[in-house]
Amino acid sequence: MCEINITGGTCPQEEISAYVARGRELYGREPDAIDIRVDGDYVELAYRFRNQPFHRIRRITGYLVGTLDRFNNAKRSEERDRLKHSITM
Repeated sequence: MCEINITGGTCPQEEISAYVARGRELYGREPDAIDIRVDGDYVELAYRFRNQPFHRIRRITGYLVGTLDRFNNAKRSEERDRLKHSITM
């Protein structure tokens, strides 16, 4: 459920629902909260979202991957046997 915070006036429920739908359309996910600031005929919107987990992507044996769980046995072996370089000073 999206938390709605309205300051400076009131908004009809129909308009609030349209702002939630706009946030979904613009950002491709449900907003966690929307701050609506009413200033006469103007409305300022601030969408807030939950933090999304960051998934690391690496290039391993020529493929961009996040995890090795989808590799077959040959690719897992190739990854295990590869030469890993290090920097020495």
